[in-house]
Amino acid sequence: MNTAPFIIRTECPPGACVCQRDELLQTPGADLRILQLTSAQEKMLVQRLENLSSLADLRHMQQRMEQQLGIRLAIAPGPREVRTVRGIMMLVQEQPGLCRKTRQSIPAAIRKSMDRCPEIAYALLDERGLFADPGHDDGG
Repeated sequence: MNTAPFIIRTECPPGACVCQRDELLQTPGADLRILQLTSAQEKMLVQRLENLSSLADLRHMQQRMEQQLGIRLAIAPGPREVRTVRGIMMLVQEQPGLCRKTRQSIPAAIRKSMDRCPEIAYALLDERGLFADPGHDDGG
């Protein structure tokens, strides 16, 4: 059944998760990268996400999670006014093999970084020109 060339995550207790791990393992040609995220590695990932230092660091981790594990994470200002980091939308796309707990712990860890280092949130909001002054010309 396990044809993965690496150690895979142990299965969740019955009824505790809907990650479809077994179905993923039985699907020929399926992308098994997410199963490389063992519990120990998940703890390391969450710790790393809790200690982001900048928006560039966040974007780098976002890219690495997608490349190495197939985890797609969308981060953007919410549709309403953003007063706290809770107003920033973070969505970890559902995928077979990705536990519900992991999908919740990734945004929570990033929010913890933003609470500790609000410059990350400010830079994220400024990506779309939120803090740009349209009437100000720096040209002299």
